[in-house]
Amino acid sequence: MLSKYHWWRDAVIYQVYVRSFLDSTGDGVGDLAGVRAGLPYLKKLGVDGIWLSPFYPSPQHDHGYDVADYRGVDPLFGDLAEFDLLMAAAHRLGIKVLLDIVPNHCSSEHPWFREALDSAPGSPARARFHFADGRGPDGSEPPNNWHAMFGGPAWTRVGDGQWYLHMFTPEQPDWNWRNPEITAEFDRTLRFWLDRGVDGFRIDVAAGLFKHPELPDSDDPEADARTRDSVNPLAWNQPEVHGTWRRWRATCEEYRERDGRERLLVGEVSVPTAREHALYVRPDELHQAFFFDLLGAPWDADAFRKVISEAMQDIAGTGSTVTWVLNNHDQVRTVTRYGEPAPEGSGLGAARARAAALLMLALPGAAYIYQGEELGLPEVVDLPDDVLTDPIFRRTGSRARVRDGCRVPLPWSGQASPFGFTSGAEGVRPWLPQPDWFAEHATDRALADTRSFWHLYREGLQLRRSLPQLGEGTLRWLDTPPGVLAFARGDDLVCAVNFTTAPAPAPVSGTPLLSSGPCPPGVLPGSTAAWWLSDL
Repeated sequence: MLSKYHWWRDAVIYQVYVRSFLDSTGDGVGDLAGVRAGLPYLKKLGVDGIWLSPFYPSPQHDHGYDVADYRGVDPLFGDLAEFDLLMAAAHRLGIKVLLDIVPNHCSSEHPWFREALDSAPGSPARARFHFADGRGPDGSEPPNNWHAMFGGPAWTRVGDGQWYLHMFTPEQPDWNWRNPEITAEFDRTLRFWLDRGVDGFRIDVAAGLFKHPELPDSDDPEADARTRDSVNPLAWNQPEVHGTWRRWRATCEEYRERDGRERLLVGEVSVPTAREHALYVRPDELHQAFFFDLLGAPWDADAFRKVISEAMQDIAGTGSTVTWVLNNHDQVRTVTRYGEPAPEGSGLGAARARAAALLMLALPGAAYIYQGEELGLPEVVDLPDDVLTDPIFRRTGSRARVRDGCRVPLPWSGQASPFGFTSGAEGVRPWLPQPDWFAEHATDRALADTRSFWHLYREGLQLRRSLPQLGEGTLRWLDTPPGVLAFARGDDLVCAVNFTTAPAPAPVSGTPLLSSGPCPPGVLPGSTAAWWLSDL
């Protein structure tokens, strides 16, 4: 019997960056058994599911986003037997499991790419990728002027003189999705994991895959590298990509019809407007796509209202629901992002991050939480150059937008590194160093302090689950003074956020149901969010 409840529409999913979550083997790197050990913690927090970063066999040039085998587990993280144990344990606790799938590119160690390097120009093996002759009299110039997102040309020359395309690093050659072999190979991959019981997929670079068939020069070849985003219209967001998502959606529907369990496709879709974003979540394509505009919005009431309104109009209008996100493994953490340019130690970033969390959890649709958000972790901004692993730093030599600072392993307990992250012998260090101040954010301390970020998230998630006004639905904006946003959910739930640093009149009298900080009746302090139940 098919279920009529679409669990994904208002789900709260916790992003697990596997190598930084919990290490069970003592090598300083998180693993699948560590994720399994942490499931009771996530159940207690109250999330509906988890999204696992790539754990497939990989040389780890981009921490697993360079996949050498899409249907296996890297020994660094465990094996297929451990994956099956994790799946079973999660489902016993009622936690859904999403896998991160990387269809735009693979690893240069993938067997098909190695075969391509060993084959002649024009061969079927090379046709799986974008190989082309160079320009200039001796072919020594790249086939076009595109630059890779992580810096440098998007082309690398091989021994016989041809060049291959990689929109990220040379170790990540782009697949040629105009080749039906690639379609068939990913069909097999989806079914492999669906047959193992996964509940869906987060799709990396979901606006990618297809390139302009003629690979022409770009009017702004360095746009991707400059913005660290997929903005080159010749390399991203080509119309043919929608056919792939219709095919993948049909596969998920086939499995749903067998057992009534919905499998989710959620895309990493970076496109210029909410209207273009909406094209990816039509009824026969992706179920959802991350809405990054809220993550990118400055701490400003008008900016937040604009992006929320556009999302509700353009995305919710497709029949999907908006998928809200404030953080992920590629972005500076909110506590740090919202704290700038406030003086260090002011606490303003933490207050704003707490308020933003309540705002996100009150919005209609689904929400994704990046590991450590529930601990109020700031960005680690002072990692020494010699420990940085992000390929952006290796390619450019610049620390700008380097992502290691949000990927430092989680602190679980204690007063000194490794803070319970690794069970290894004394002297085993986490793969990225943890600062001493992580002790202030350790999980054991957060659980013991009812005023912590952790308890704010837990209480918000409990209310979100118990109150029918929250989750899927609509919102209605309320009149507020400048710098304050307020909206109603249903007939009697109000969420308000004061984006200023000065107190403002509360939109509702009485004591809040939940607030991100002290909130006396009738007043909404600066940098604070609150929920009320009230007749409007």
